[in-house]
Amino acid sequence: MARSGPAGGCIALLACAALFCARISLAQSLPSAPQPSAPQPVPATSATSPSFTLDQAIAAALANDPAYHTALAASGSARLDAVLSRSALLPNAAAHGQYLYTQPNGVLNQAGQIGNQAAPRFIANNAIREYAAQLLVNENLSFAAVADYRRSRALAAQSTADLESARRDLIVRVVAAWFGLLSATDKVDVAHRALDEAHAFVDLTQKLENGREVAHADAVKADLQFQQRQREFDDASLAAEKARLDLGVFLFPDPRTPYTLATPYEQNVLPDRPVIEAAAAQNNPDLRSALEALHAANNEVLAARAAYLPSLGFNYAYGIDAPQFAVRGPEGVRNLGYSASLSLDFPLWDWFATQDRVRQAELREKAAQATLTTTQRTLIAQLDEYYNEARIAAGQVASLHTSVDTASESLRLTHLRYSAGEATALEVVDAQSALAQAEAAYDDGILRSRVARANLQTLTGTL
Repeated sequence: MARSGPAGGCIALLACAALFCARISLAQSLPSAPQPSAPQPVPATSATSPSFTLDQAIAAALANDPAYHTALAASGSARLDAVLSRSALLPNAAAHGQYLYTQPNGVLNQAGQIGNQAAPRFIANNAIREYAAQLLVNENLSFAAVADYRRSRALAAQSTADLESARRDLIVRVVAAWFGLLSATDKVDVAHRALDEAHAFVDLTQKLENGREVAHADAVKADLQFQQRQREFDDASLAAEKARLDLGVFLFPDPRTPYTLATPYEQNVLPDRPVIEAAAAQNNPDLRSALEALHAANNEVLAARAAYLPSLGFNYAYGIDAPQFAVRGPEGVRNLGYSASLSLDFPLWDWFATQDRVRQAELREKAAQATLTTTQRTLIAQLDEYYNEARIAAGQVASLHTSVDTASESLRLTHLRYSAGEATALEVVDAQSALAQAEAAYDDGILRSRVARANLQTLTGTL
């Protein structure tokens, strides 16, 4: 028979107090909700693993990337083309030596010398034996050659700008891979903490179920949540390993080589918009490439039109061209001497080939002008896009950090309420999911901010 009266009420009150204290003790035995922390370096996989800063990773990628080396070779070849075009404008010299024998025709002539000699059978030759040893200097001048030299210089400048553009494109890819690996590693830590939290909740629900304080459904819900967290941890680990291999492709011949990443330097202050615009206008390689392409097209038109103009040629020869291989011939005749010629060639008729070349060059000039206009528009759009992205992303990082703090506190309070019997297992699971999502969003926000700032720095040439 149940005890009644004041004594019975006191005993019931003491029993309730003991049960509440037991729930509080179990709640306090759980690990506290994780607090957001700054991104840490990727854990070392070996005591001898090399550590890379972002600048070192970029330098390694520049040394290994085939696309960048292709652009480097193209730039060097274009510069050599400009040197060759300049050489074509300068006089060239050559040493010429020749021995010519012609069958005699049976009569005698003087062959430009004192005394009679056997005459050659071919009228184009001067003697049956002819020796030539001369220094030849040639120079050909034309407006087309000058325009072609200017065009080659513009193409060399364009290739240099294309090389810088290739370098910056590679830097963007390396930055995305480098910060992507940091973010993926942080997400592994987040998934691991969520897994530990889910495991602790499974233990709590099993203890409370064994004490007949909660229904079996709570233990089932906690176990389902633990299984989901385990799958998320496996996916995060797989994504981190994939990110490590993607960056390893830039750094090593074998991308499986273990390595670590150093803690990045965080620059929190975004430069003013006018400073960004000035740097982008002066240091953008795509814009410079389009300008030089237009200059090259203009000079191509000039070179095509120059085919209507005359060309000037000059030739100078110094040496001997005589029947004897000697400075002096018979009776002291001097064989050593020089000759010079000046020529002027006028184009007359080429079946409108020059006109067609001019039209081709003009079409390419219009295309280059359109490319320049589009590049200018793209630069303006990219500048606005990257600057706004960096500004918004930087501002959202603080908000995401606050969300993590709020979700962490919500989980702590929900645990206490559940331990006191005031919350359901579903509420605890929802609080755990909210914290995991907030931490993942915080890592994504940091990655977004870093990549946006790197894109802006690359656009302006400061990275």
